Amino acid sequence: MKSPLRLRYQTIEFGNVDIHVCTLRDNQQFDDPNDVALKLGISSATWPLFGVIWPSSLVLAHHIVNHPTEGKRVLEVGCGMALSSLLLNQRNDDITATDYHPEVGVFLERNTELNHGKPIGYQRLDWADKTSDLGLFDIIIGSDVLYEDEHVNLLADFINRHSKPTCEVILVDPGRGRKSKFRRRMETHGFSFSEEKPEHTDYLEKPFKGHVLKLWRGEIQSPSASKPSGNA
Repeated sequence: MKSPLRLRYQTIEFGNVDIHVCTLRDNQQFDDPNDVALKLGISSATWPLFGVIWPSSLVLAHHIVNHPTEGKRVLEVGCGMALSSLLLNQRNDDITATDYHPEVGVFLERNTELNHGKPIGYQRLDWADKTSDLGLFDIIIGSDVLYEDEHVNLLADFINRHSKPTCEVILVDPGRGRKSKFRRRMETHGFSFSEEKPEHTDYLEKPFKGHVLKLWRGEIQSPSASKPSGNA
């Protein structure tokens, strides 16, 4: 990583666990001299979005820290700074991370080393890719991944391709108006759905208006959560 990128180092606490992360200084950074990202359809305006820690990412990490993951194969989709993956890696969970942005793998490797963790399995891939060799997972997680209308079906079908017959999905949605469409698509793949407001978000600067979306298929018991509101 070279100039002109400006970076930020921070430590995020989860109880007695500290996660150290190197991120972009802010969402105004940009460095794509060879048009690698541009050729993937990532504009200069959207290029830095992967490189900062958004509220939804914090909500997911604070949720997953109390979730039973031992012995489960976990996949983080659209991981960005991969805060949840770094956290799960600290407790030696079986975690794999994926994203589309070409710089995510560089930051993930650097941040894994900052936390003295074992290497995290990572693949840069497109949700439309039906040839991925990722395999199947017990738990799939993600934050703010329903960013565009076209992402609804792409993500739902991608999750279905990489879900074990018994699988749970945990997504944090900040309220972009697409969760009902996503729920309906996931129901066609045999998933049930619930949603809940995160209980404690005092670690955020502003109140969180979104929801934690929980989906499950197979022998998993229904999570305790509010019933779907029916609103987008």
